[in-house]
Amino acid sequence: MSLLTTLARLEAVRSGVAQPLATVCHRHLAAQPFVLVPLAAAGEAGAPLAALFGRERERPVLLTVPQPLDRDLRFAFLAHLADELLPYLEGFGDDVELLERSVKDEETGEKKTEVRELCADAPQLIVPNEGGVELLRLLGRSMRFRRTAEDPDPGPYPAPARVPLLGRWLTHLSDRARIPGSSLLLPLTSVLARHWATGQSSLEDAHLGALLGWIAPPDGGRGEQAALRAETGRDARGQLLCPPAGPATDPAFDSALLGPAVTRYDAARAAGDERLVKARTAELDALLESVLLPVWEQVWHGIELLRTLPPGARVQERWESDRWSYTAHRDRLAAGEPPQPIRDDAVTAARKLAQREREQTRLDLQEALDDPLAMAEHRLAGQAFAGEVVAVEAAYDTSGRSPKPRPLVTVRTDDRPHAEPGGELHRAGGPAAQKAELAAVDAEAGLLTVRLLSGMGRKKEPEPGSVPEPGEQVCFTLFELSARQSAPLPEPEDTPWTHGGPPQ
Repeated sequence: MSLLTTLARLEAVRSGVAQPLATVCHRHLAAQPFVLVPLAAAGEAGAPLAALFGRERERPVLLTVPQPLDRDLRFAFLAHLADELLPYLEGFGDDVELLERSVKDEETGEKKTEVRELCADAPQLIVPNEGGVELLRLLGRSMRFRRTAEDPDPGPYPAPARVPLLGRWLTHLSDRARIPGSSLLLPLTSVLARHWATGQSSLEDAHLGALLGWIAPPDGGRGEQAALRAETGRDARGQLLCPPAGPATDPAFDSALLGPAVTRYDAARAAGDERLVKARTAELDALLESVLLPVWEQVWHGIELLRTLPPGARVQERWESDRWSYTAHRDRLAAGEPPQPIRDDAVTAARKLAQREREQTRLDLQEALDDPLAMAEHRLAGQAFAGEVVAVEAAYDTSGRSPKPRPLVTVRTDDRPHAEPGGELHRAGGPAAQKAELAAVDAEAGLLTVRLLSGMGRKKEPEPGSVPEPGEQVCFTLFELSARQSAPLPEPEDTPWTHGGPPQ
């Protein structure tokens, strides 16, 4: 936890309301996202119990499994979920953009133009918390390898044809959710905790009701009171006033209400009374809807809070990466490629790890450039400084055949960067990749003199706007403002057998 986050949490405790950690929204929010609130049966990992989902707040769709231990009912639930979710996931694959790029022909070595398709938009799923992401991952793993009635050997329990397809989509979305900055599958608690600091621990922030209680306390109350009520408040029947956001249910709800209702449903099925079975099914639907609807409203409330923040300038750049990912998965499905493996080979695993590390670095840099509060964390850590330009002095490097501009910029600042004269600097908010070096430090007067080294054009005089003017606010960092590419990894066929490649 950074110093700024710690100070924000202390201020939240003092004021009784969550404090902002960002001035912009650092995640892409679709105009009409697909909200999914899942529930799983206790005691059996990945056993779906119910789901409330939809793209309109006023029109949620409810699916339930009256008896989660029944394979047929479970597969029927997954088939209905596929019928509802797959049209949305596949609906973005037809509207594409045609992009041209120059590539080198492997045979002739000549450059040629290649046209690639990029989907104009991509789906976005929002679940209440990280538990929802994990449940979707488990469902995807259990579904994508299911045999169907169309297979040569369907087995004793063939699944509907679209169930494995949904499993492959859920696997892709859950894998993409591990990429820092991705917005295809968003756990709402993590996104809210990135933008607001509460007066409770990070573990307590995983409770959606408590988190919203801190961010927007009802009736002007204090956040700790709203959070305590959300976590522990119960009605006369001993049921939580604020049901958990899943995927697990409250034990008191399981023992007092859900368990007896499932028992009555089983008895009705054993008696063979279809009318009574329908009545017991409706009873279970109403019971599960009563714990899902409050969470459904909380998710939409959280989305509304995020929409109050303007989007970051580089959010669309990261969303374009999501669109490329979506397009590539669409193409893999169209090409008939097999499902994602249970375990990645060594090269694929290394590539995924390198991508996540690279994207985390990229996300940190872009958030710092988009958000003054994010940059403030680097300034407090001594990795950046900002201030007002008080003087600009023209200077030149005459060591070469022609003089090169190397102007000296004096900045008044209260920051104390961990840099010595001669250290490399990078200007944030100026020309792309403009480098500089620290020329002099006057700690008593709070003045830092910076020598600009690049980003001023090739002429003797700097290009207009490339050198800051007196009175202008500037920011310099001690770290590079672009993520470096990692070293290339060998192809699977060139990988040694000790790391999963073919034997010699």
